Amino acid sequence: MKSRLILTTLRFLSWLPLRWQRRVGTVCAALAFLLNTRMARTTLTNLALCFPELSAPECRQLTQASLRHTFQTICEAGSVWLWPAERTLGCIARVEGLPLLFDAVAEGKGVIVAGPHLGNWELLGLYLSRAGTGPSYQLFQPPSDPRIAQAIYTARSRGGANMVATDKQGVAMLLRALRAGEIVGILPDQVPPPESGDFAPFFGVSALTMTLLTRLQQKTGARVLGGVAKRTPDGFEIVFSEPDPMIYAQDPQTALAGLNATVEAMVRQIPAQYQWEYKRFKRQPPGYLSPYQ
Repeated sequence: MKSRLILTTLRFLSWLPLRWQRRVGTVCAALAFLLNTRMARTTLTNLALCFPELSAPECRQLTQASLRHTFQTICEAGSVWLWPAERTLGCIARVEGLPLLFDAVAEGKGVIVAGPHLGNWELLGLYLSRAGTGPSYQLFQPPSDPRIAQAIYTARSRGGANMVATDKQGVAMLLRALRAGEIVGILPDQVPPPESGDFAPFFGVSALTMTLLTRLQQKTGARVLGGVAKRTPDGFEIVFSEPDPMIYAQDPQTALAGLNATVEAMVRQIPAQYQWEYKRFKRQPPGYLSPYQ
């Protein structure tokens, strides 16, 4: 019943224009803030940790904006997942930094696009396979509900992306793709299992950070680019950017710090569009408590 309700809601949202999908998201965000939901509390906690210079009213204001953008991302799934790929991509008004992507591909060592939970990362994944540089490879960890898993898989792969499992076989596929000069898209700011990450600073706070991207880069010599689909008043803007130079360091800890610095630099450009509702700091080094209640 739950999966049927979710899929029916997404289908309903897909019938609406993009601006109305966003309006629905705005209403949901206002309710989430007024009801002091877990998402609202988590956002306030994260912002207090990462922006200690903000006053209490400023923090609350940014919390409201973040909730609005997060719920808009959820509601935009109606168009990003269910519209024909060409119609969805037609919402992209501008692409900045595309020569960076073409130049990186031309080097022939593969390209890793680090696209954090910023803006509409689902749209960025769709665009990567339609940018004129060939299909991309993207990690896919299906949810437990098979109906939802199939819907997500179909949506994400309809533009030509190769969806790769988050296991040893999947990592081997990513290595082969990079060595063949292909593009790999990774969400670099998810909290990994303890055995798949190490701690590095993110906004000055210790955060368990995935080591996968660093290992892939060091084994292949691939170029790394930041990528984001920024939300604009009438649509979206795709932006590719150079990473922090530390990301190429041979020392793993330095490289992880460079990865988080790369994500942080992108987030600081549009902090309201980051998914602060995620418990990014839930795992802490021994002796330190989680900041979440």
